[in-house]
Amino acid sequence: MALRQDNDLYHTLVNNKWVGSESGETVKIYSPDDHELAGSVPALSQEEVDRAIRQTADVQENWEAAEGHERSELLHRWAEELEKMTDEIGYMIHREVGKTLSSGKSEVKRTAQLIRHTAEEGLRTHGSFIQGDAFPGASKSTKAMVQKVPHGVVLAISPYNYPVNLAASKIAPALITGNTVVFKPATQGAVSGLMMVEALVNAGLPEGVLNVVTGRGSVIGDFVVTHPKVDMITFTGGTDTGQHIAKKASMIPVVLELGGKDPAIVLDDADLDKTAKEIVSGALSYSGQRCTAIKRVMVVDSVADELVAKLKEKVAALKVGRSSEDADITPMIDQKSADYVTSLIDDAKSKGAVVVHEGQQEKNLLGPTVLDSVTEDMRVAWEEQFGPVLPIMRISNEFEAVDLEKRNAYGLQASIFTKNLENAFALSDKLNVGTVQVNGKTSRGPDHFPFLGVKNSGQGVQGIGRSIDSMLRDKVLVLNL
Repeated sequence: MALRQDNDLYHTLVNNKWVGSESGETVKIYSPDDHELAGSVPALSQEEVDRAIRQTADVQENWEAAEGHERSELLHRWAEELEKMTDEIGYMIHREVGKTLSSGKSEVKRTAQLIRHTAEEGLRTHGSFIQGDAFPGASKSTKAMVQKVPHGVVLAISPYNYPVNLAASKIAPALITGNTVVFKPATQGAVSGLMMVEALVNAGLPEGVLNVVTGRGSVIGDFVVTHPKVDMITFTGGTDTGQHIAKKASMIPVVLELGGKDPAIVLDDADLDKTAKEIVSGALSYSGQRCTAIKRVMVVDSVADELVAKLKEKVAALKVGRSSEDADITPMIDQKSADYVTSLIDDAKSKGAVVVHEGQQEKNLLGPTVLDSVTEDMRVAWEEQFGPVLPIMRISNEFEAVDLEKRNAYGLQASIFTKNLENAFALSDKLNVGTVQVNGKTSRGPDHFPFLGVKNSGQGVQGIGRSIDSMLRDKVLVLNL
């Protein structure tokens, strides 16, 4: 069988074979752009998932025993095959998750570079050697060798908004370090993920080293997370789901990349033209459906009116429409998400928020909305909107911003806009977040930068080097000579 059986049905990969579900059941995926069928994937049963995981576990020792350069060469070939499929996969990203076609293609190209960097960085991992005479009474001849070994089977769970890049950022580090992988893509984005895996198969993936499980979360979600053959989990997605996974996973390592409520803190000496440009781009690209999107603006009173006017002008100029029209603001991933964002806007309006710009709603297409004078009693001040709404909170000074951020449940990123770098450093030290951007929008950044969140924004650190580290554990060999 091939990945694609007909125009709509795609198979999943088990032991390098493209298979459907034994029951014939599928999960249909509809484009957020026009609500037409983008594809369907097998709805595997728990029994089928169990076999896939066990087969992956069975070959892990052989994969670990492979030479490091062999694993690296596979990743290099994967990157080459992926680039050959840029147009095809980019189009599917566009169809499945509602990104513009250019954004979809860019994601594929970026992912190829991520894989290449991982292939090189993975060759530079090393253990350490410890003398035994560091403690009183210890023998000088006692020495310890600290090896770096893979966990075993890594469960990689990817999100819909970057279905290729954030899948490969988990899979590539796992493979280069000798782990085998069970890949569970988000349903919306699953076909794009399968196409990415097809490129890996074309590159020469050994049988069973990566298996893909697709299906309904209600059927296989908890089952795969709690499977006894899974030795580590790496997940990107919503905070509620991540917390649920952490509880279910119990005694195995878990790396979580979750939600955020990233603030843009604007001080009175900021370059307001640059600030407005960065905020609009940071808050509203991909309709705000990014964990690192700017989710609220905290601006000092003395420059608030001027900043709001500039934001209004820039937001009003954004093109709203389908991703196929290369619009700036495109339909949200589904109607449920759009309705949630609308509920936040309605709540803020009912409590006195000033509507600076209000977008029209047509099903799951929401025009951008800017809300001024947002106060702490409004849900949008604290809840992650994950959509095209920009709340503005007026503050008297930066200390108020620090207080608001510390009381926030999330801690992913923050932006500070000021011309005074001394103030930026001082303010940065007080913010309890994973990353602080100075005079720039919140952003994941290059794939080799460390990426992390604190509080409810996640646990563990990602980014190529850190992700490779997370895929390995220490194993100590003590030599009593």
